[in-house]
Amino acid sequence: MKLTMKNIILKTILLTFSLFLMLACEGKKEEFTYFGGKIINPKTDNVILYYQEKPIDTLYLDSNNKFMGSFTDMKEGLYYFIHGIENQYMYLEPKDSLMIRLNSWDFDESLVFAGKGADRNNMLIDCFLAYEKERSFFYDTYTKNPKDFKEKVDSLLDTKMETYENFVLNYPEETEGYKQILKIALTYPTYGRIERYPIAHVKAHKKNEFPEIEQSFYEFRGEVAHNHSDLMYYPPYSNYVRNYLYNQTYALGHKPMHDHYSSKFTNDLLATIHKSIECETTRNAFLKQTVISHFFNKSSCELNQDTFDTFLSLTSNDKDKELINNLLSDTKSVHENKKLTDFQVTDYNGASHSINKVIKGKNSFLFFWNPEYVSESYITSRINYLTKTYPEIQFIEIKMNGQSRKHIRAIDIKHQFYLNKESAAHSFLTSKLPRAILVDKKGKVQNCYASISSNNLKPYLANLQ
Repeated sequence: MKLTMKNIILKTILLTFSLFLMLACEGKKEEFTYFGGKIINPKTDNVILYYQEKPIDTLYLDSNNKFMGSFTDMKEGLYYFIHGIENQYMYLEPKDSLMIRLNSWDFDESLVFAGKGADRNNMLIDCFLAYEKERSFFYDTYTKNPKDFKEKVDSLLDTKMETYENFVLNYPEETEGYKQILKIALTYPTYGRIERYPIAHVKAHKKNEFPEIEQSFYEFRGEVAHNHSDLMYYPPYSNYVRNYLYNQTYALGHKPMHDHYSSKFTNDLLATIHKSIECETTRNAFLKQTVISHFFNKSSCELNQDTFDTFLSLTSNDKDKELINNLLSDTKSVHENKKLTDFQVTDYNGASHSINKVIKGKNSFLFFWNPEYVSESYITSRINYLTKTYPEIQFIEIKMNGQSRKHIRAIDIKHQFYLNKESAAHSFLTSKLPRAILVDKKGKVQNCYASISSNNLKPYLANLQ
């Protein structure tokens, strides 16, 4: 839904009035920070508030889909709230009385803030929506040569800095902390797209050589800090850092990579992360995300052992080491061109079945999933798409944890199962990461570790039909 200025003003008036009614009876409200609002078409019965990746409180909706929370000793800074599978960031200060109103069917574009602290947060939402709208602008701009691209981007950055200066001028009471966040929200997404330009330009022209770029192209780097550890989970900042790290790795002499990353590139990227990120926790998070995402993107049984060895030598997080060692073990436990070892699955009527009987005589795609790592809505979208695209393949969804007997409503229940504690399948699912196994009509494994999110899955599915 496209918001007009009139809609925003009307909603702000209504929400501010509601806020007054809700808080008028509260004594000494200046000692508290309030966060509340209303969710239209709610997906769940709650809103969860987070600060620096830590949950602060779960706020439950009432019969009118409204919620309210009051907090003492609230720190100034970036927070985010989650409803269903979506989230959005906001900047809170002590004694704020911040209200939201949103429609979950159009989460970001319908989100409006009201009350004390609203102006600064509506500004952050405007920054987020502008970033989304600029996708088409950059899709075209990436095709231009470096000089023309830089001229376009510099003009855009001038506009964003003018927006920043006007806001600061009109709201002089805003803190230095907020002004830093606003500048990041306005400029870092564009900086990230400048870092991405070389590979995006190559892909746009389907070339295998990067364009020649002068060092002045990256002059903005002198104004950018790469080690704000408390901002590494804020998308405008973390996305910039990620694009910077990839660009720096390409600059070591790698050719453009189109389908998947080579083992050498991944090793060099891991080394770049280790060298560039000072905060240990953040560095470990980037290392883990990189090694897992590159493995999943490849979407095959092929293992680059040296890449995993590099990761294990660089990370200092023992839990991450255990996760990756389990992933390696899981991958080696199922073999291509061999019969799939039988195991038991349970349907949602409680009946147990042999997986080999379920897939007998059918080309099958077995997707093992864990709600900790993948959402039901994403599975629904992806599996329904794959089912329509590859009608000759049987798509089976198997939930790893059988403690929750709830199936995915938007997928045919006949193709859904879960694993009980005794199932032999747990022997190759020790990492608990999502995994797909492709099996042909003869019961032989054609791909032992595929990812439903990877484009590299397509040729395997095409060959299986």
